[in-house]
Amino acid sequence: MANLRRSLIINFFSTSGSTVLKFAVSVILARMLSPSEIGVYSMTLVFVNFAHVFRDFGVTQYLQREAELTPDKIRSATGVVYTTSWLIALGLFLASDALGKWFAEPEIVPVMRVLALGFVLIPFGSITSALLVREFAAEKQAIVNAVGTISFCVSCLLLAKLGFGSMSLAWANLINIAACVIAYIPLRPAKLPWLPSIAHWRSVVHFGAGSLLANMAGAINNSIPDILLGKLGSAAQVGLLSRANSTVQIFLLVAGSTVNYGAISYLAQIFHRGESLVPMLTRATVLLTGIGWAALVLTAVLGEDIVTALYGPTWVTAVPAILPLALAAAVAMMSHYIPPAVLAIGRPYLSALPTLGSLAARIAFGVLMYDGSLERFAWALCAATIVTMPLVLYMQDRYFSLGLQHLLRALAPSAVVALGTGAAALLLQAVVPATLAPLLRLLIMALPLAAVWYLLLRLTRHELVDEVHRLAAPIKARLALLRPNP
Repeated sequence: MANLRRSLIINFFSTSGSTVLKFAVSVILARMLSPSEIGVYSMTLVFVNFAHVFRDFGVTQYLQREAELTPDKIRSATGVVYTTSWLIALGLFLASDALGKWFAEPEIVPVMRVLALGFVLIPFGSITSALLVREFAAEKQAIVNAVGTISFCVSCLLLAKLGFGSMSLAWANLINIAACVIAYIPLRPAKLPWLPSIAHWRSVVHFGAGSLLANMAGAINNSIPDILLGKLGSAAQVGLLSRANSTVQIFLLVAGSTVNYGAISYLAQIFHRGESLVPMLTRATVLLTGIGWAALVLTAVLGEDIVTALYGPTWVTAVPAILPLALAAAVAMMSHYIPPAVLAIGRPYLSALPTLGSLAARIAFGVLMYDGSLERFAWALCAATIVTMPLVLYMQDRYFSLGLQHLLRALAPSAVVALGTGAAALLLQAVVPATLAPLLRLLIMALPLAAVWYLLLRLTRHELVDEVHRLAAPIKARLALLRPNP
């Protein structure tokens, strides 16, 4: 636990710093690129992200979950990754023309072809990355993350300034991948084989097939909003939905990698020891919702100020979609750790069931409820998330003995903290003059809201209090050393 906690802290500062930097770049790009240009890239990225599911073929999860990982198994996993990645690269390149014609967006073609090239390079670093996660070697991954982030941000802004439009994002993505591959070379674990093999391909493919089904369902489910809206609406609406969703996901963008870091490996170790996963799943969900629900409530309340401050008045029409998207994210957060848990127990097929249910619901609600407005489409996505939850809750109870009543009792303090923080935000929003600039309003409200959130954590005796104090302890110690002696 101590090693995992140290890795989580390193990963948090690494990924949060990277996310903040990339988010700042996205804010600048919102003023350099049009909604249509960003929408073209977002629509293309949907299919590329879906292709990533086939590229990995569950190899990353296999390497993190396998109890005894031999050099032969690693070589077999490497062989699978090289084969699938290069086939996907070829497929994307050849499919780019058809996709551009289907969406009636010719700019999609060159963007997809550049993104396809990334699949040729990714396998050279993916195995090393998976093994570093297995070893909780977050400090090494932080180095790679820094190299890739800086490469992406610099190249993205430079190319956008030169007038590359949506292609600036595509080329920046390729540069990012190349930089990370180079950075991984000196950080490879000791005795990691270089050459691929097919000796143990059956064990890799057996686990990978189940993981592939779950990941494929997840990728389609995540891509459906952009695909549906791109087909029913326009590229501009896709760009607006992307900005609304990015605003809602600010917390997970900052902490997303950290809250998932090493989850499969750590849960697999508990499972291999024959222990119950319920205590860890419950605690992890309580900690996540303790801050995540409060962040989502604040985003819903202060959405207009946040969007205007970050992206400018051009994107204010995305604000109505924030509330339904935030509600959907809050509901989904209750089962955030079930997918890595089913992978940890060697049942990857299970996680596909609720995802397939959500996929069907999103398509049905999206088609039936869409009336041309972005807000109505966002409520359709929210409704799809809610109607899928009973299936997820059944799985939690059936396979992990994590009942609904136990989960609700555990999450009650998180709900109180979130609602109390949201009420404070409504009060401050009414008190702080609306004539001030949105960014200034947010800065004025930030400290009081943080104080209210911490006070509510203390009053509800939330489990997150101990973690906050543990993180603050080194800071207090250093501040004490800086004080002059009497």
